[in-house]
Amino acid sequence: MLKPAVVIDNGSSFTRAGFAGQKKPKFVLRTTSLHPCSASTTGEAQQHHSTAESMAGLTTAPRSCPLKQGIIEDWDSMENLWSHLFFCGLRAPPEEQAVLMADSPSCPTTNREKAAEVLFEHFGVPALHVANTGFLSLCAYGRVTGLAVEAGAGVSHITPVCLGQSQRGGMYRLGVAGAFLSGYLHSLLMDSANEPAALTALKRKTVTQMKKQCCYVSTDYEGDLQNRGFHHPARFHAPGGHCITLHKERFCCPEPLFQPELLHQSSPGLHYLAWQSLQKVPEHTKGAMVGNIVLSGGSSMFPGFPERMCLELNTLLQDTGCQVQVLASPERGTAAWAGGSIAASLTSFQQAWMAKGEYEEHGAEYVHRVFQ
Repeated sequence: MLKPAVVIDNGSSFTRAGFAGQKKPKFVLRTTSLHPCSASTTGEAQQHHSTAESMAGLTTAPRSCPLKQGIIEDWDSMENLWSHLFFCGLRAPPEEQAVLMADSPSCPTTNREKAAEVLFEHFGVPALHVANTGFLSLCAYGRVTGLAVEAGAGVSHITPVCLGQSQRGGMYRLGVAGAFLSGYLHSLLMDSANEPAALTALKRKTVTQMKKQCCYVSTDYEGDLQNRGFHHPARFHAPGGHCITLHKERFCCPEPLFQPELLHQSSPGLHYLAWQSLQKVPEHTKGAMVGNIVLSGGSSMFPGFPERMCLELNTLLQDTGCQVQVLASPERGTAAWAGGSIAASLTSFQQAWMAKGEYEEHGAEYVHRVFQ
């Protein structure tokens, strides 16, 4: 490709876009519909200074997100968002640059077909590649074989990858992620000793900020719950002048990632799903998988999360003799985008593109032959 490819990671909370070869996305915005307006730069854009200039003249619409738990449900709104990314955020005419699009491991196959249709027909991109976020997360760590543990905003996934090929029989999905944890934290605080008036006025964005700043994963949840001496308080100054104190809520908030029953879900926790996934990979690859467990997504950023994952997996695998290694990059919150940036810039990757001519000859179904 003559120009660096555009890399787009559509998240349930934020969509990230930039150019192949860059270390960080150039443009980040909430995954919501956008409509023209007469206003200048919005407050939302000011939180991400790299997006502020390109958000001028637009505002987020007061509607639900077009993408839920990793799956696109409103294609018109998603097309609107991509248009904004190309023309306002990146200032990159889509007909001039290839696009690498990240998608959720649990996306239905029809999502890839529709994405190809929209990008080739509506935007006229010259080439396209679609890869799941689990594989791209491994790429961010320089791996082609391993187990990706993704904990995002809308959904969490386990994806085993062997020599660049996702092992679909070993993929697992958990409906516990950041948005659910924010709601859980608010409910925990409502049962706490804090002033009710201060809690009822909290906006969801404020609760999310509190979660990120104050919460952590315990390596001994039951023990810490019983021992009040481990309830180290943290104080959060909310807008409006209220001061909210968190005690056990700090480590109770992320616990549903390991105990989904706390949110009344019957699924096992992420660690157990990772163990189940490892039971389904070929025996000769299991050692490499166990030694390359990579973390990805914003909800994997809790302090203590890597240690707890390693501890739980070592317990589950203690009779196998396998040595568990959990890799936790400080930049793992955007690992899927970074992996796409690395992959799309490699010379060896250039044969993986689906050209517009191939789409026109074979149709959208051809994506299933080109992309693994």
